[in-house]
Amino acid sequence: MHESCTVYNTLDYLSKKWAMLILFEMRRNGDWIRFSEINMRMASITPKVLTERLKELEQEELIEHRVDTTEMPVRSEYRLTTAGYELTDIILDIKMWALKWKIDNKPCEKLNCCKCRL
Repeated sequence: MHESCTVYNTLDYLSKKWAMLILFEMRRNGDWIRFSEINMRMASITPKVLTERLKELEQEELIEHRVDTTEMPVRSEYRLTTAGYELTDIILDIKMWALKWKIDNKPCEKLNCCKCRL
């Protein structure tokens, strides 16, 4: 029954730990971002889990991956696809819902999360 449910199928990959936060960090960056920079910004994630999530997000066509071998060390970079960017709009909507119903955080209400570096 659940195999044909759009909500179940979508949340299957989005609900994995770190997936939405990785997308959010990538949006905050705005363009191509190196693996090491994502890992640094998300200090609690292990490189192994980050690698797994990035592969899954790429398979779902939410991010793009490129490797630049013209430099040493080799640059492995990622950016949001159009679909990934649109999904981060939903993440920002979740923020607004949380501020309205669950979390009293007046300073956060005033910030544009995609430009915030807190």
